[in-house]
Amino acid sequence: MTSTHALLGLAILGAPALLTGNTASAQQAGSTDVSEVVVTGSRVSEARAAIGTDHATSTVAITSDALLSAPAGITGLKMLESLPGFNVQANDALGMYEFGNSVSVRAFNFQQIGFLLDDIPMGRSDQFGGSPIYRYVDNENLESVRASAGAGDVSLASYSSLGPIVSYLTAAPSETFGARLSQTFGSDALRRTFARIESGEHGGFSGYVSGSRIRGDLWRGPGTISRDHFEGKARYRLGRSELTFQAVHNDYFDYDSPSISQNQYLGIANDLFGRSGRGFSYLDDIPALAPTAPGIPFSNTAYNQYYKQAINSRKDKLYGLTLSSPLNDALSLRATAYYEDKDGYGVSPEAYATSLASHNAQSAIVPGLTAPRGLQYGLSTVGGIRKGINTGIAWQIGSHTLSGGVWVERDNYHRTQARYNQENGDPATRPLLNEPVHLQRDYFSTRDTVQLFIKDTISLADDRLKVEIGARSTRIDYEISGYRNPADYTNQRQPVIRDEWNDSFLPQVGVVFDVTNREQLFASYSENMALPRGADDVFSAASPLVPGPDAERAKNVEIGVRANRATFNASFALYSTRFDNRLQSFAAPVPGSTTSEIFFQNVGGVKAYGAELSGQWKPTLLSGRVYFNTNLAHNRAEFEDSYSTFSIEGNTLPDFPKWLAQAGVTVEAFSAAVLNVSARHIGARETNFTNAERIGGYTVVNAYVDLGDGFSAGPFKALKARVNVDNLFDRDYLGTITPTTNTPATFRPGPPRTVQVTVSTEF
Repeated sequence: MTSTHALLGLAILGAPALLTGNTASAQQAGSTDVSEVVVTGSRVSEARAAIGTDHATSTVAITSDALLSAPAGITGLKMLESLPGFNVQANDALGMYEFGNSVSVRAFNFQQIGFLLDDIPMGRSDQFGGSPIYRYVDNENLESVRASAGAGDVSLASYSSLGPIVSYLTAAPSETFGARLSQTFGSDALRRTFARIESGEHGGFSGYVSGSRIRGDLWRGPGTISRDHFEGKARYRLGRSELTFQAVHNDYFDYDSPSISQNQYLGIANDLFGRSGRGFSYLDDIPALAPTAPGIPFSNTAYNQYYKQAINSRKDKLYGLTLSSPLNDALSLRATAYYEDKDGYGVSPEAYATSLASHNAQSAIVPGLTAPRGLQYGLSTVGGIRKGINTGIAWQIGSHTLSGGVWVERDNYHRTQARYNQENGDPATRPLLNEPVHLQRDYFSTRDTVQLFIKDTISLADDRLKVEIGARSTRIDYEISGYRNPADYTNQRQPVIRDEWNDSFLPQVGVVFDVTNREQLFASYSENMALPRGADDVFSAASPLVPGPDAERAKNVEIGVRANRATFNASFALYSTRFDNRLQSFAAPVPGSTTSEIFFQNVGGVKAYGAELSGQWKPTLLSGRVYFNTNLAHNRAEFEDSYSTFSIEGNTLPDFPKWLAQAGVTVEAFSAAVLNVSARHIGARETNFTNAERIGGYTVVNAYVDLGDGFSAGPFKALKARVNVDNLFDRDYLGTITPTTNTPATFRPGPPRTVQVTVSTEF
């Protein structure tokens, strides 16, 4: 039996135990209130949160105890891989390399999922110019991560979500003074330090500040990665009212690694430098190559493989101010104002021949240009301000809880792109930013969003039945102006293009029924509309569609059952999703460059359906020292239409595996030692729209050991050591896919075995 079959078998065989449980234990607990019946353990998510008790949608959560078992420094996106139905791919064990991450769930990908940090909507998830969640939180500061795979609550603000919503909820300041400190060492020269200091509560005021620093080497090829991250929260409580201020500063820098084809991976691509396998990377030194242009030593395109020509740097700041106050015994108000400032740049090379052609097209029109000397330094900058306010009010009246709110946001974004000479055209020398060779972009875009919601939650049948009826209204106004592409420079134009997307009625209906005080049935229906993904890329085309593409729209239906018993908890859901106007991103290689330009194409409708099971089991026969968890998801996501000359109707969406499974066992050998082994299986995936290429599935096994829980020495308490091993058996596989229409795709290899050791204490 293969490891894949073994893992699927474990998940399937575990399902009956999760759904039936131990009969004697169930009978013994029959008279106990469900709130007292929980599966507990050193690294188990709190039971009600883990299965989404009382939610009308399929909602699961990872709570702080489980989060703290993850490798130190894991990003907010990679945390999702333990949740049912989430296909998470990452370039490295922590998920830090931004352009190597991908997520899909049901029929949706990363850019169709809504993300919130507390009450702050995170906006676009684009790595270039967006606000991806992994820049804004350290997992040590999280209380929980809550995900709704099919439909988030109508009150959660987002213009990106076509249904799925993920909320990252940070911990409140402690009421007592204290500090937490941890130090991590790991593979690839990883070093991470984390510290958090609590002020304690004084006259209603409390707060904390935290900071983390990461330094390390890329696992694939030359280059380094670094991240300095700071968070703070201050809270003032007066009576039942509470005012909270939070701040995040993030400073990130790394070198890139390339996406590769299967032929490059297999070593049959006739690579000039003999590279192959998962270690295929950029080069730390390039030997002298024959010039392709007379008198230009660095005119050979292959010089673009030098690693110092591929760089990413981001600086992000986020501030939020939240007021939570009961206006009377039945009426409460919550309002959050936020401000985000983002800045960054990226570097990619451009070959001499490509730059020469572009220079010749612009030199007679654009002043101040210089002829290319060799390999070009391609510099792109991003920046912008995003600010908004998110409000909500709730009114309890009899069996009804009425709520409503408004979210208003303005997102200003500025992007530039140009090619510059380097000294002697040599990729190893400094860029000459006073010698632009040709110009690519210099534009501004603005998104103005207004979203309103209203919801009535009705409690019936002695509170055993809860019905939610709600609706959302969304309006997004968009504008782009300036030089969007090289053709704007050559044609001496700076167009102003405007578009809007709106829908005044997006309904959501849900029910939760308590079959017993331990089992619930739930069902929901929702309609969603999202801002077209990649709007800047769509309208930056030389001949953009005006008006632009229609907003993507989705209809989501799900029905399920959840149970919370003395020895297990579980949730099982069936779902169906259909959405229209799907915008699919494609990567078009830039001639003479190692990078690709992203463009979007409407490919019609998509339908998806499937089932998800999630649960935890702690059998009494093992004295409560061993407990299990499992997730199993079956997903079918298919195109409903063909487009252009490509017959893709009925084909499977690329990067959407039919099977996802995870199973783990945790052993508390004694109070100061916890061992966990878990396996995650990703099924086979198509890589392009025509389904002409696919890659097989893979299974990765991870493990950790926690030692020293409860141990103290002098002023230090809770002294602990944790060892995390990712990819325990060193599985070699291709992870993140960059899909194509009908040609071979490119991939990012999964990381090899990675080990890290963390020592932590509190005082």
